[in-house]
Amino acid sequence: MRAAVHFGAVADHDHHHDHDDDHGVELLTEDDADVDPEIEARRQFALSQIRQYGDSVLRLRAQEVAEFDDDLQRLVDRLTALMHDARGVGLAATQVGVLRRVFVFQPDPEHDAVALVNPLLSERGAETEVDEEGCLSLQGVRVPVARSTAITVAGRDAAGAEVTYDLEGYEARVAQHELDHLDGVLIIDRTDDEHRKQALSVLRPRVVLR
Repeated sequence: MRAAVHFGAVADHDHHHDHDDDHGVELLTEDDADVDPEIEARRQFALSQIRQYGDSVLRLRAQEVAEFDDDLQRLVDRLTALMHDARGVGLAATQVGVLRRVFVFQPDPEHDAVALVNPLLSERGAETEVDEEGCLSLQGVRVPVARSTAITVAGRDAAGAEVTYDLEGYEARVAQHELDHLDGVLIIDRTDDEHRKQALSVLRPRVVLR
């Protein structure tokens, strides 16, 4: 299966700025002050289940998935539910403390979430672009990160079928962010020194040793 994924955010580079939906960042904005209390409660509960900066598991490399079974499907379902409840656009298994090479992402809410198992970046375009990224595991932090604007990523779906996706723009950025998570790489590793220092000044006071 080969799919050219177009979630509607590709053509308009400023799409995610208009809606404040950079990868993995909470989608709650100042305009959402009257957000439904139940939705906000679910968001906070979801965030409480997502590992935060300082947790050592975020720095570990995930292992290849060998069995495509009910446990894997339950993991994909959990990741998808947490991503939706946390109002994010992507979530990797390492972010919930599971060292398996699995991530889900959904750059556009009008399309179904996509799960990728044992993903490999098979092609990377020569053009790169710098844009701000956030992360559900680094709440309150946004830093500029350079990413390839077009990639091809191959892997399997939750049932074990081979899949290949040609991604551009925003969805390519989200997928690269999730691939980084599976290798223990965070956005603060991809940004410049100045923004890294600023981010760490926000993150370090919150670090809790486990």
